[in-house]
Amino acid sequence: MQATAYTFEPETRSGSVLLDDGTPVKFDAAAFDAGGLRLLRPGQRVRIERAGGNSGNITLVTLQTF
Repeated sequence: MQATAYTFEPETRSGSVLLDDGTPVKFDAAAFDAGGLRLLRPGQRVRIERAGGNSGNITLVTLQTF
């Protein structure tokens, strides 16, 4: 699923994304670390994976590539 980075705190490696319908969803350090990223800037397009389909916690945040 795709989303847009909304907030990111480098100290805690956590933040939130906006789904395409505008819904904000938080992610934790484990989800950020799973994506192998070092930094995330608000506005970047990202790919996320969620536990339990589209309604669970975010388990992975990585950059969207085309």
